[in-house]
Amino acid sequence: MKYYFEKIVNKGYDEAVQAVTAALKTEGFGVLSDIDVQATLKEKIGADVRKYRILGACNPPFAHKAINTEENIGLMMPCNVVVQETNEGKIKVSAIDPVAAMGITGNNNLSEIAAEVSARLGRVINGLN
Repeated sequence: MKYYFEKIVNKGYDEAVQAVTAALKTEGFGVLSDIDVQATLKEKIGADVRKYRILGACNPPFAHKAINTEENIGLMMPCNVVVQETNEGKIKVSAIDPVAAMGITGNNNLSEIAAEVSARLGRVINGLN
């Protein structure tokens, strides 16, 4: 089972981050965390890596439902969205598929929540140009 959605976009890196953030907002998500992996690895270990950002997206109503359904689901939250520069210099955007991620809990009561969040994240990725 594929555990993510992905798309190559026709945008510059910073423009892609902005477009993803705006698209997430239209689907009810906010960005709780923004990790610049490139800058962090350069600072911490002196590594030069390609541009790579992890946006921690959260849709509060669905997060609330999930936490009330599975007490430890916070271990899998927020939903991560990655904006990265590929080795070929293209910009790729990927998002976790919550159906795959939440499926490992074995809690069938999460299925409806995961399906809706998955649909929203899928629309975010598929709607990017």
